[in-house]
Amino acid sequence: MFATHLESAIDEARLEAGRPQTMHGGRPLWVRYDLGAVQRAVRPGDLATRVNSMWRYRELLPLPASAEPVTLGEGMSPILPCPRLGKELGLSRLFIKDEGQLPTGSFKSRGMAAAVSMARHFGIKRLAVPTAGNAGGALAAYGARAGMEVFVFMPDDTPIINQIEAYLCGAKVYLVNGLINDCGKIVREGIDKLGWFDMSTLKEPYRLEGKKTMGLEIAEQLGWRLPGVILYPTGGGTGLIGMWKAFDELTKLGWLTSSKLPKLVSCQSDGCAPIVRAFEKGERFAELFANAKTVASGLRVPAAVGDFMMLDAIRASQGWAVAGREDSIVPWMRRVASAEGIAICPETAVCFDVLERLIREGKIGRDDEIIVFNTGAAQKYPEAVTLELPRIDKNKPIDYAAFA
Repeated sequence: MFATHLESAIDEARLEAGRPQTMHGGRPLWVRYDLGAVQRAVRPGDLATRVNSMWRYRELLPLPASAEPVTLGEGMSPILPCPRLGKELGLSRLFIKDEGQLPTGSFKSRGMAAAVSMARHFGIKRLAVPTAGNAGGALAAYGARAGMEVFVFMPDDTPIINQIEAYLCGAKVYLVNGLINDCGKIVREGIDKLGWFDMSTLKEPYRLEGKKTMGLEIAEQLGWRLPGVILYPTGGGTGLIGMWKAFDELTKLGWLTSSKLPKLVSCQSDGCAPIVRAFEKGERFAELFANAKTVASGLRVPAAVGDFMMLDAIRASQGWAVAGREDSIVPWMRRVASAEGIAICPETAVCFDVLERLIREGKIGRDDEIIVFNTGAAQKYPEAVTLELPRIDKNKPIDYAAFA
């Protein structure tokens, strides 16, 4: 085990790593490692012979080597070139990293694999989570894999696929007439009454470590260098924060072949954009976004406990926080899938609207190497797209000329 301690993200207070922890001063914790020991124990070339999953980075994950991870084969999602879409946008090096191919159909597989593994290691039996969708299904799946009891609280308009996924995996699922922060209040108030452990975004430190592996993978997949720009849809923000942590650790390890780090772009919908508002105002902390509404359910987080961690990372990378247009989501889902055959989720559709704007404003150039994260499979969002397809009557003559 190379994790040495936990550190408060708000004031750098040091906490013990060998027992369950949540937050300090109402704010998240970092997991810190003995990077000198990691450097002596493993080199980048050693990883090629290991299991083709996020657990290949075991020295940079918190689970002790003696403990078996709770796994469904998560990690090593592909980086897919997008030449036709890139040409449409005037870009020569556009890529999508497709997290929709992970076991539960979204990047949430990574975080829950790490968090549930640590919970089992600590002997925790009951888990609870507030979720806008994919996190609930992922916790239910990994909880089932670990033989643990799971409680999931969702806004009542959460996509039906997420509801079914959590239910089928044996979780106790409840719909709430509110937003994810209302669900979070229920979980928080139930801790003492029911003895469950709160698995909310950044309210325990290990989901972040699982998400961090997205950054480790990018570096390895690109030959231990990093792209120029990363566009990432941000609700709670663990993916963005985790990747920046990964890049910092890789830099300190000396594993990167270039010192240049990517610009991070936090992409939100104009229907729920608290991080964008704070970024534009030059603030470190975001205000509650009133009346949050977006079909991209993963972005419907009106208040994020890790707001300052996101904003710190964005600014340190010299990147941006930008809101995409809510009414552009479905057109972008169709445009990307039509051009490249990659079925992107609504959250990622927002990224492409942001990308087009940044190109138009001259902030992203033709030859920049760009990775857009597809954080979930489009198939998990049936409510996002309404169709009225033409029908054919088999009992009438077919007008084949109409198909031309």
